Amino acid sequence: MDAAPFWRDRRVLVTGCTGLVGAWTTRLLIEQGAHVVGLIRDRVAGSELYRSGVAERIDVVRGAVEDDKLIERTLAEYEIQTVFHLAAQTIVGVANRSPLSTFESNIQGTWSVLEAARRCGSRPQVIVASSDKAYGEHAELPYTEDAPAQGEASLRREQACADMLALTYAHTYGLSVCVTRCGNFYGGGDLNFNRIVPGTVRSVLRGERPVIRSDGRLRARLLLRQRRRAGLLAFGATPGRSAGVDRPCLQLLERDPR
Repeated sequence: MDAAPFWRDRRVLVTGCTGLVGAWTTRLLIEQGAHVVGLIRDRVAGSELYRSGVAERIDVVRGAVEDDKLIERTLAEYEIQTVFHLAAQTIVGVANRSPLSTFESNIQGTWSVLEAARRCGSRPQVIVASSDKAYGEHAELPYTEDAPAQGEASLRREQACADMLALTYAHTYGLSVCVTRCGNFYGGGDLNFNRIVPGTVRSVLRGERPVIRSDGRLRARLLLRQRRRAGLLAFGATPGRSAGVDRPCLQLLERDPR
């Protein structure tokens, strides 16, 4: 499916555009001819958004995603048609150390975007990025979209809460919402060196032994080039499908050094 005609000249807001997924999504949207507005709270110098030069090709709104008045103004003034809501605290260690700020960005930020979209006259489409961690532990795998969200850890509960908010706005207010629950990503521009791929690459470049933090269980991993295209096709995709690769960490290093 060629997504370019749909996205050409489409006015798109990307929250969290300096993050790993946000930067690559923004880059692809630009390649598809979209008019992108990026919400940026902090300038992350090493972000792929700046390294690739894409930041110079988008309109930038400075502020926090939980600022509901700012989000509503952005949707109205830039006449946004589609929102990729990618802004969130996704690092487990930070979320555990700073629960309040994580609640604000992950939960309040989600309802700010959804409420602004509801109140906006154009009622834009909203794609909410979640995680398969919202499902928690299930005896029967793989998950299906009918599986209950029963994650017990703090970050998993927040993801499930944001999911329920999104579905509430879809079913109660008729907002066009799509929630994507993806697995673990890897790809260029990942600055979280606690993750297996960027951490190993940095160790090799420094001549150090890689640190394997995994317990050896299979983890689903998705190359960002696959995810970013899947995100653009989300509104036309068949529900109940997911894409990923199950590999032990050691096998990932041996077979896929990218």
